[in-house]
Amino acid sequence: QVQLVESGGGLVQAGGSLRLSCAASSRTFNRYTMGWFRQAPGKEREFVASISWSGGTTYYADSVKGRFTISRDNVKNTVYLQMNSLKPEDTAVYYCAMDTKRSLVSVTTAYKDKSMYDFWGQGTQVTVSS
Repeated sequence: QVQLVESGGGLVQAGGSLRLSCAASSRTFNRYTMGWFRQAPGKEREFVASISWSGGTTYYADSVKGRFTISRDNVKNTVYLQMNSLKPEDTAVYYCAMDTKRSLVSVTTAYKDKSMYDFWGQGTQVTVSS
């Protein structure tokens, strides 16, 4: 059983930055694709970004491209989401997720789909004030 624990959320003014972290308990973290999703009140959970096992390929939602950066540290078993130029519409609970069904694969557009991931964290709140 994999445990994912997010941290780094908080309240920030528009235009500001935050860095989210997600620590994984898996010993084979370095084999799997990781993703970030978010869910605003009254809305469905939506894809934000994903990163391949090596960090070699990444994929972003259009709404965050150029502002957010996903990265990973396979020694620390941690994935990060650096969020810059934050907007009020970025306000949501942010979740990290892991796909352990497929190992050592590149990220494709398929990873926008929540069903690609089988483990999820509990989420961290990000609030951007205008």
